[in-house]
Amino acid sequence: MKMNEPYLLEFSKIGTSNLGYISVAEKQNLPFEVKRIYWTYYTPEDVQRGGHAHFELEQILVAVAGKIIIKAEMPGGNKQEFILEKPNIGLYIPKMCWREMQYTHNAVQMCIASMEYTESDYIREYQEYIRNKK
Repeated sequence: MKMNEPYLLEFSKIGTSNLGYISVAEKQNLPFEVKRIYWTYYTPEDVQRGGHAHFELEQILVAVAGKIIIKAEMPGGNKQEFILEKPNIGLYIPKMCWREMQYTHNAVQMCIASMEYTESDYIREYQEYIRNKK
């Protein structure tokens, strides 16, 4: 399932409260083929990350620990805010989605990406994003 707007997706939660849980991201529950996985952590709470969009890259963001607030904006002007704080919930970020993220200090964000790192795929300046979204 591919969509042109950000949306939350839920990964299965296997286990019990007395033994712990596992959640699994597999080919059949992801909207794209995975090319890269990375994670961010120990981000100071007063630091905002993101502040960019991608021409082609799609991502799924997961707060495997802590809390992450994501502000997303699409080319049509639709703006949404998402709060990730459950490790079995991911946020699908489509291409051309401007995002800004705020973290609690203990947050660990895993990113599942559809492409390998390509600097030329980034739109790092908001005014350039505005020009490209038309």
